[in-house]
Amino acid sequence: MTTITVRPSDARGHENHGWLDSFHTFSFAHYHDPNHMGFGPLRVINEDRVEPGMGFGTHGHSDMEIISYVLEGALEHKDSLGTGSVIHPGDVQRMSAGTGIRHSEFNHSEAERVHFLQIWILPESKGLKPSYEEKNFSNEDKRGKLRLIGSRDGRDGSVTIHRDVDLYATILKGGEAVTHALQAGRGAWIQVARGSVKLNDKTLKAGDGASAATAGELKLEGVDDAEVLLFDMAP
Repeated sequence: MTTITVRPSDARGHENHGWLDSFHTFSFAHYHDPNHMGFGPLRVINEDRVEPGMGFGTHGHSDMEIISYVLEGALEHKDSLGTGSVIHPGDVQRMSAGTGIRHSEFNHSEAERVHFLQIWILPESKGLKPSYEEKNFSNEDKRGKLRLIGSRDGRDGSVTIHRDVDLYATILKGGEAVTHALQAGRGAWIQVARGSVKLNDKTLKAGDGASAATAGELKLEGVDDAEVLLFDMAP
């Protein structure tokens, strides 16, 4: 059985700016931990809660695959490609910054907080043409199964990630389980978005992450209602 290393929720970096409450699984901005700079090509998992009407003003990115996964509320996006949209729970947004892109992200609501995960993945090469993609995956599509939501080849209706990464999402009730076979030469990162699960013999709660770097079976079983992301990656 593959070895699991847990990254506890309360060990993450944390910054509260009033309008933004953010937890950093890996080093980000003013939070620096040389032991947690990322995992394989996975560079950032930030859990962000943004107050009503507030957000990130226009800023630039380059050479990064940026994925937004909304848990609650509505996130408004505008970028220098002329793209603008509002994403809700179930929507997955992928932006390839490539040679350079400027964008803004705001809470679309004037009444409710938006709660989302922002994920950064290093692309397979620099200088890609900037691009954007958005798809919806319903709760039913993820319930009791590992639904592919992102992949290198965009298969099964997933968004295209310019890296050898398969990103899955699942929603589990208590006692419900899914399994994933991690192949030799690949690594996995599991991030609990809400609820709690057992990952093989480890219990994980909301905000916890865990890595697996050797081949074997990964079993996720709901302790209570849970939503989980699983990354299967080449180095």
